[in-house]
Amino acid sequence: MLKTILPEGLSVVETRADVPESTLYAEEAAVVARAVHKRRAEFTAVRHCARQAMAELGVAPAPLLPGERGAPRWPDGVTGSMTHCDGYRAAVVGLASRFRSVGVDAEPHDTLPEGVLGTIALPSERERHTALRRDRPDVHWDRLLFSAKESVYKTWFPLTGRWLDFEEADITLAPGTGHTGTFTARLLVPGHTTSGDPLTGFEGRWMVAEGLVCTAIALPVPVPRP
Repeated sequence: MLKTILPEGLSVVETRADVPESTLYAEEAAVVARAVHKRRAEFTAVRHCARQAMAELGVAPAPLLPGERGAPRWPDGVTGSMTHCDGYRAAVVGLASRFRSVGVDAEPHDTLPEGVLGTIALPSERERHTALRRDRPDVHWDRLLFSAKESVYKTWFPLTGRWLDFEEADITLAPGTGHTGTFTARLLVPGHTTSGDPLTGFEGRWMVAEGLVCTAIALPVPVPRP
């Protein structure tokens, strides 16, 4: 799934099953000590995936605690993203020397609940959604749009430390071959990284398979010009 739509150099670990809660560090277990079982299972499984992905890159295991707005705090030198939905958990990890930020999301391939599309989509996005649904009814484009917006936010926040509302990014979904494609996100608010670099948008990829919608953005470190 995610490995198919992400570039080389990123470590991707996915699972359809939960793992024993004993795999949590004490600090992590304390975060979800009072949570319902479903929340604890998701929290545990994605961190298990993340530590496996870190190991593939030669990064030592470490607690992955939620930071501001719930974003995971990665060890120094590492960037990554986690996602989970019913029956699926995944983590993507890269070295900060190669990737500035990563954002991934997985959702069930099904129609969004009634009223949600009107909440998350701009008028321009709703117009494109109507055309896509007419031309390709085999894809739930509303759910795909929601997932892409989630991936945009997960990429944006580590770079800026700022909230980004659904209506602050205009996303264009582009069909590709089969059940894959690309998307572009045009940021509608002034954006700068914490180091001052301007942000205007992102490009990502999507895939529909095995009952899931997956979206991903990987922002590489710029190659210095000679």
